[in-house]
Amino acid sequence: MMSKKIRIIGIPMDLGQNQRGVDMGPSAIRYAGLAPTLQALGHETFDSGDITIPGHYSLKNTSLEERLPPIRQACQRAYELGKTAVTNGEIPIFLGGDHSASLGTVGGVSHDSPVGLIWVDAHGDFNTPETSASGNVHGMPLAVLLGKGAKELVDVGRPGAKMTPEHVVVIGVRDLDEKEKVLLKNSGCTVFTMRDIDEFGMRTILQNTLEKFKDLPRIHLSFDMDVIDPIEVPGVGTPSHGGLTYREAQLLMETLADTNKLHSVDVMEINPILDISNRSAQMAVSLMASLFGKSII
Repeated sequence: MMSKKIRIIGIPMDLGQNQRGVDMGPSAIRYAGLAPTLQALGHETFDSGDITIPGHYSLKNTSLEERLPPIRQACQRAYELGKTAVTNGEIPIFLGGDHSASLGTVGGVSHDSPVGLIWVDAHGDFNTPETSASGNVHGMPLAVLLGKGAKELVDVGRPGAKMTPEHVVVIGVRDLDEKEKVLLKNSGCTVFTMRDIDEFGMRTILQNTLEKFKDLPRIHLSFDMDVIDPIEVPGVGTPSHGGLTYREAQLLMETLADTNKLHSVDVMEINPILDISNRSAQMAVSLMASLFGKSII
């Protein structure tokens, strides 16, 4: 892979859900050696530090109404930083934090031109305030990106939906709320569940995904670490058994690296408080190395 300019942006958001500790995810990934690993592969790597975000402790309660303004503010900042990085010819890697941040990151990197969005997640993230039992925004960002949900979030960065369903592929989903199933099934997005991966294999899923995006020159990967089986990645807030193996995740990264279409990346939902010896962050760094050109031979 040719040398790239990479911009690391931390989004230590813990407002999208109630499990504490995910705001430490960016620090854990940095501690696991993300920047030195990318530099060793020959890439120019810059770190913008973390977006300043008020934590749960600053809120009087955890109602959706109270959390929306600071979530919107953080996502607006992520949008601007993503837009600027892309304008400067950089590939931004956004480190989470909970997945609600991606409604800002994906909007920012698609500001000037459309991207193909590969959403790799155990969960659909396709709830709305009306369908969500918990009210947790980290279960809503993909729906928001398609224009569904709270208007103040839908309109982050620029008014309205940031993605069209034909430009979205969801991979690895296995844990959906009942009403969310209906929304996702009717959304028009392409969805590959864990059963699809079991039946057809990751290679076929990726071939179908890249065929779908053959006319798009840019791909954004939004990778929630809970898509990997919790036996291998214990440090996530919403673990779901029966996930991707480490090798399946590596194949995804290696295949995307080969396309030379990688435009931007989210690495979300690492919670070091729940982790074992920073194992989950170390795996995230290993996956990013493969995504940016590390190969077996």
